[in-house]
Amino acid sequence: MILGRVSGEIHSTINHPFYDARKLLVIEKIDPNGHLTGDYLIAVDSVGAGAGERVLVLDEGNGARQVLDAPDAPVRSVVVGIIDAIDLAR
Repeated sequence: MILGRVSGEIHSTINHPFYDARKLLVIEKIDPNGHLTGDYLIAVDSVGAGAGERVLVLDEGNGARQVLDAPDAPVRSVVVGIIDAIDLAR
């Protein structure tokens, strides 16, 4: 699982049929304190996340296909939750 912040969407006119009518999000990775790490990834949105929201991303192909109920889909990452708060034990 990866913590991230939605920084935008990707739009394409030519793609694999699996991606028709699916939203692709640009996710900037964050650490548990909410600081950007400088890394990013692209993920399929399964929860209706929007720009600026902190999200939880499953970045493992087989798990992503199970979440999306698409066993043959060419997908690796999927947004599985919108984060309301992060409480760190100190």
